[in-house]
Amino acid sequence: MRTPTELYKPSLALGTDLYQLTMASGYWSLGRHEDEAVFHLFFRRNPFGGGYAVAAGLEQVVDFLANWRLDEADLDYLRSLTGADDRPLLAPGFIDWLRDTPLNVSVDAVPEGTVVYPHEPLLRVRGPLAWCQLIETPLLTLVNFATLIATKAARITRATAGEPVLEFGLRRAQGVDGGLAASRAAYLGGCAGTSNVLAGRVHGIPVRGTHAHSWVMSFDSELEAFDAYADAMPNNCVLLVDTYDTLRGVERAVEVGRRLRERGHELIGVRLDSGKLAELSIEARRILDDGGFPDAAVVASNDLDEHAVGKLKAAGARIGVWGIGTKLVTAYDQPALGGVYKLAGIRQGDAWSWKVKLSEDPIKVSNPGLLQIRRFDEADVLYNAADPPTHWRSVDLADGTVRDHEGGEDLLVPAVIDGGPQPLPSLADARARCAEQVAALPDSIARLSGPHYRPVALAQPLHDLKARLIAEARETDR
Repeated sequence: MRTPTELYKPSLALGTDLYQLTMASGYWSLGRHEDEAVFHLFFRRNPFGGGYAVAAGLEQVVDFLANWRLDEADLDYLRSLTGADDRPLLAPGFIDWLRDTPLNVSVDAVPEGTVVYPHEPLLRVRGPLAWCQLIETPLLTLVNFATLIATKAARITRATAGEPVLEFGLRRAQGVDGGLAASRAAYLGGCAGTSNVLAGRVHGIPVRGTHAHSWVMSFDSELEAFDAYADAMPNNCVLLVDTYDTLRGVERAVEVGRRLRERGHELIGVRLDSGKLAELSIEARRILDDGGFPDAAVVASNDLDEHAVGKLKAAGARIGVWGIGTKLVTAYDQPALGGVYKLAGIRQGDAWSWKVKLSEDPIKVSNPGLLQIRRFDEADVLYNAADPPTHWRSVDLADGTVRDHEGGEDLLVPAVIDGGPQPLPSLADARARCAEQVAALPDSIARLSGPHYRPVALAQPLHDLKARLIAEARETDR
């Protein structure tokens, strides 16, 4: 298997926003570029109107950081950038610093596949201020999309209640690289396989597929097409039956299945890609069962998502395998997670100066400190790891409820230490973690609409620190 940086041979280091470079150059010019900083990457609202999200993208983050490099062409390009006066935009000494200095940041992260909630740092990035600033955009790019798609896949696979979901979205994905990232995240989120052969090669995801309508249309009759496909692919015979008359197509599939069985093979299933799927699947299941093929699956596709799956199951559909493409890999009903990356502290010498961003919108007021997440049965609590509490009392971010806690488990674990990547769970392990955690969610949080809020709170000392910093910032700003 290959990592994305091995797949994309040119350097990816310039995959950032220009203002990250101008700020980093400014820090260098002021002599502040080596000041230690801490940033947190998090989202503010659960996607899809749901009650949770599934953390994903960490493997790509670690791979990106471990392989970050500027080649000579990158450096020449940076030197060519000019400002409004046609003079160099970036200080030549800053470009030399980029060339000569290793990217020595540390990242603590929630393991992939973990169920997470708003305001919780998925990544805590610590290191020289200029480096932490420079990597903001690529980290958001890698985590936002993967988390969004993994969450969508988890919602869909929960809706199918254990029936396998195949991700069929490459042709509708946002580019080849978007399709590759989506296939990985969808598998992590619970999909059983993908039609994306490149994702199979790169990430080791099982690949699945059958034939298109064009196969049937290229023959003089549907029966001839089915027979030819069975001859060509006797061990992969799922027949697309809705090119002409769907139920007649199922009957022909049974005929072909009998001839396959005589040669020692089995009909794997039939696929429905249009029409009234609930009614057609019920009739298709009856035809297959009556024809002696109770183990042949009814596969359904056609613009499905978790809501469509729920309606079909409520209507009694007899679908055994779900092929889901466009609305999964594009996160059709919410195309962006909205994750952000905020500075929470700067240290000069031994003393941290904690930072908070204010807003008229309370949800956009950031949290200061070297944040860690402690998960308790009743709530998730953010605390400042530089000043951990001696007693677990918390204040809810949403409604101010005060709670006391015992025990708990910290969620952020080292992923990169001073630029060195740490061992990560495999994709299979992350997928298993996701399945276990989503299955353990109470229905009040996991349900597709109108979910309850999972309490996310600040430990009392962090709550008090934030209140003090807000008051000081408002006083200073007068």
